[in-house]
Amino acid sequence: MKRKIQIVFITLSLIAFSSCKSIEIFKENTEIPVARPYRTFVIINKEVGMRGFNSQFLDELVQIQLQETLEEAGMKYDAKQPDVVIRYNSNEDVRQREVVLNQNPYPFWGYRVYNPWVFNPYNNNRVSSSNYELLQVIVDFIDPVQDKFLMTLTGVTEVSNPKYKQKKVEKTLEAVLKSFLNQNLN
Repeated sequence: MKRKIQIVFITLSLIAFSSCKSIEIFKENTEIPVARPYRTFVIINKEVGMRGFNSQFLDELVQIQLQETLEEAGMKYDAKQPDVVIRYNSNEDVRQREVVLNQNPYPFWGYRVYNPWVFNPYNNNRVSSSNYELLQVIVDFIDPVQDKFLMTLTGVTEVSNPKYKQKKVEKTLEAVLKSFLNQNLN
């Protein structure tokens, strides 16, 4: 009995952990290949004072995380002669999804005798809706010498609770920067 409980717990834990990774990264606008490792960068949003997010707090958070992550990777912030220009923005789209609660998942099969109390054709399924936000963090990496896009990396995730929006933005930006740094070092 104890062994069965452990197996059920492990299975549920694996399902929960596998569903946590809900960030997709898309690479677009590759006009020129990443030909060299870039050593210096500038964040154009910071220099010009352009906001990429609706929330000023999230915008400042993204600027700080961008600069700290790239500096930890060995790159230097240089506003005068950067090797790569970084521009970011976001797309925050509020959406709705329908959730269908099926009262009887086995309406006909599995029962040998028809029971009118088990299957009632007039018993409708309950439909409710839930709101969520489709969040896209879009980061452009531009070569200033050739004035062409190295790449545009877009991180896409869903935010179902506004309390967790900050964490989702941080994790999405982390995944985008990890993808850039992997390509920059190769």
